[in-house]
Amino acid sequence: MPMNAGEIESMIKAALPDAVVEIKDLAGDGDHYAATVTSSAFKGKSRVQQHQMVYAALQGHMGGTLHALALTTLAPDN
Repeated sequence: MPMNAGEIESMIKAALPDAVVEIKDLAGDGDHYAATVTSSAFKGKSRVQQHQMVYAALQGHMGGTLHALALTTLAPDN
């Protein structure tokens, strides 16, 4: 069963409470999403570390119930 965008957003925000999360369903099938996540927790972290933090927030759903996620992570400028 696919994940919905709200569920993905909730899981990310639970792990990264200050995160601003924007999710787009790329194919309309609930399996292929693009997400932009902005969080101060990303400051000083490499892009790989930032992505790992988001994947950890998804608690193993990536590659299973969540088939594909194009991920952009950003640290706020201020």
